Amino acid sequence: MTTTPLRTIITGASSGLGAEMARQLAARGHDVALTARRTDRLESLRDEITAAHPGRRVVVRALDVTDHDQVFAVTREATAELGGLDRFVVNAGLGKGTPLGTGRFDANRETAMTNFVGALAQIEAAMEVFREQRQGHLVVVSSISALRGMRRAMTTYAASKAGVASLAEGVRSEVIARPELDIDVTTLYPGYIRSEMNEHVEQEQRMMVDTETGVRAMVEAIEARKVKAYVPTWPWLPIGTAMRALPLSVVRRMV
Repeated sequence: MTTTPLRTIITGASSGLGAEMARQLAARGHDVALTARRTDRLESLRDEITAAHPGRRVVVRALDVTDHDQVFAVTREATAELGGLDRFVVNAGLGKGTPLGTGRFDANRETAMTNFVGALAQIEAAMEVFREQRQGHLVVVSSISALRGMRRAMTTYAASKAGVASLAEGVRSEVIARPELDIDVTTLYPGYIRSEMNEHVEQEQRMMVDTETGVRAMVEAIEARKVKAYVPTWPWLPIGTAMRALPLSVVRRMV
């Protein structure tokens, strides 16, 4: 009996978590559409995946998630080329930021526009397709930092990721009351997983896991269609639970 491959769009797939998700989902039998600004990296990843899994279909599209018209166009193009869309992974993001009031509004604005408004555009584009199909799986990559307000350079990043998680929950709140829409929503809260975004960060090394291990936990949560997941489960499930309950004076020393 032949199983039809799931068709998945992944944004921010040129490096880090997005690239590794593409590798692992393809290994599980998915056809994937890889999107990012750096198409040279996407093409190399496509060649790597098709060499390892000759039966997989891999679509490559240039995408800057702050170009909102392009988000909608690329989602439609990739969906058509894949022959439909089963899953959309909202992953593209930016980690830059500075303490508020220190003269770098430009850096904080760029992070907010990429991580929140860019994610809004992606969710809108994905949900248009899913509503038409009456089915789909929306996956939103938030962050463990989204659970509470973060200090210094993390303030805007954490706020943007909290906003993304709230968008995902809002969509979920709607679709669970619409039995005619077979749409699942998964929100991921990754802890410290090694990627290009944090390769120069030293203070979290004691809790950092390698990219392959961290993404494996993400992919397992995605495939299980969990509503939300702190990944990897250890140590982030107990830490995340504690973060929601402890005073801010304690939380600020934890992460």
